[in-house]
Amino acid sequence: MTPTQDGGGTARGAGVAPVDRQARRGGRRLMREVARAEPRLMLLGIGSALGWTLAKICVPLLALRAVEQGIDPYDGAALARWSLAIVAVTMVLGVLTAYRRYSAFAISLRAEAEVRRRLFDHLQRLHFGYHDRAQIGELMARVNTDAKQVQMLLVFLPIAGANFVMIAGVAIVLFAINVKLAIVSLAALPVLALAATRFSQVLHPVAMGLQERLAEVSHVVEENVSGIRVVKGFGAEDVARGRLGRAAEAVYERGMALARLRAAFNPLLEVLPMIGLVAVLYVGGREVIDGRLTVGALIAYNFYILQLIFPLRMTSFMVAQISRASASASRVYEILATEPEIVERDDARPLPAGVGDVRFERVEFGYEPRSRVLERFDLHVRGGESVAIVGATGSGKSTIARLIPRFYDVDAGRVSIDGVDVRDLQLEALRDAVAMVFEDTFLFTDTARANIAFGDGLASDHDVAHAARLAGADDFVERLPEGYDTVLGEHGYSLSGGQRQRVAIARAIVADPRVLILDDATSSVDPTKEHEIRDALAEVMAGRTTIIIAHRPATIALAGRVVLLDDGHIVAEGTHEYLLASSRRYREILAQQGAAVKEIAP
Repeated sequence: MTPTQDGGGTARGAGVAPVDRQARRGGRRLMREVARAEPRLMLLGIGSALGWTLAKICVPLLALRAVEQGIDPYDGAALARWSLAIVAVTMVLGVLTAYRRYSAFAISLRAEAEVRRRLFDHLQRLHFGYHDRAQIGELMARVNTDAKQVQMLLVFLPIAGANFVMIAGVAIVLFAINVKLAIVSLAALPVLALAATRFSQVLHPVAMGLQERLAEVSHVVEENVSGIRVVKGFGAEDVARGRLGRAAEAVYERGMALARLRAAFNPLLEVLPMIGLVAVLYVGGREVIDGRLTVGALIAYNFYILQLIFPLRMTSFMVAQISRASASASRVYEILATEPEIVERDDARPLPAGVGDVRFERVEFGYEPRSRVLERFDLHVRGGESVAIVGATGSGKSTIARLIPRFYDVDAGRVSIDGVDVRDLQLEALRDAVAMVFEDTFLFTDTARANIAFGDGLASDHDVAHAARLAGADDFVERLPEGYDTVLGEHGYSLSGGQRQRVAIARAIVADPRVLILDDATSSVDPTKEHEIRDALAEVMAGRTTIIIAHRPATIALAGRVVLLDDGHIVAEGTHEYLLASSRRYREILAQQGAAVKEIAP
């Protein structure tokens, strides 16, 4: 994704970086914030979880009473009474289980949506430099996979919380019934707690590595699908499969490392409760024989030990899920903590009325601190004037275009529109006033009509058709299966390069900007069609400030003035015909860029 200097330069601002300790803390804070976004659901979840725990703890106690008062000695009425009580509590338990699960999923799904919304909104605010360097697959993994891991944790947190409370409650009840038996049955819990702590510490870096490897797989898939034409064009399917194979193998290795850790920890969760159960049967049986414990109490003890098995087995899953979710939340937070470099000032003002007068005054700019693309650059484009900027690759042509709508900020000097520094303007007002048509045309997977009207949600069908006519797009759009309502393929690849560019030009026309920037906007247009677009552009440009970046002489000739850029400086200017006749460097650049230029002696 890293562009050339002329097309955006080496990225200013970091891309997606490894997660550090601060990001881990921020990730945990993020999970707390999104979990608290639904306080009513949170209270419902906590209440139902506590009620569920209380009901679970009550069942063995009711069984104890049923045995002691209904079976030994036998009392049919008491047995029926306590049995009905157990049924009633069990029914309440079922209702509370439903509410607990509902609230857990409601909170977690809302949190997942909130994480994705925050990420998307923040990615929209981040500067071009960040997106120049960040990998799309990596970002998609953080928006999708990592957000899903946070959601999965929040689903199970209420369950885990209820299990923890149940363990504590069961422990209290066990000590209340018989201290000796409680110590015997719960002796393994400290060992389990220490093992779980160690397991979590070892697991976190492995879980973080797994999430990063999954992001790499997303990146490889996204890149190869987006570049499928290149892959097929070079017969490089085996190369692509090899890249995915290596990325998938890395995921497998990390996943197996995670599995080995869980395999080492899980036996403890199986063995320790069983040891506790055997110990209770042995020690409790002797207590019953000696008359120090009733049969009902021993049965209740066994109930409670069995109740502890599931919460303890959940420990492994929860520790692993907490580690993965913590890693994912940290990766999400790392993006959210990235500060946009292009920000609107607190006292920013709307763009005043004007004709689109554009000035560059002593501008210095570089994508890297030690490399200057523009140095002490001056240019004045009067309101309504059309100026073509011509230069060799890397000379700074596209950089000039991208400084006007403030995709990047200058390092020194200033860029102004109608006398106001663009840094003092409201970003929305500035970008509404400037429309750009890029060489690399991007169309959305939507109808032709929606793509043309993208810059103006209020555009009427007449406005869309008129813009398409001016851009020379109406003829092929109307021939599409459903005309303007035809859904274009992803990135508009169902159209030719020239057709995509004409749709993009129509989109800029609909926006009705004060300043129109055409960044090699006709490079993919068939030369046989170029004259039609040229005539249309001449109509659109009339009375509108227009900056043309082009290498075709016919397109350059649309401008009333041509500026020759070389090494970040203006070295010549005049009409196209004048520069052809007077500047050898101008003719060399056009020739280098493939233009058919008739050699004219200086």
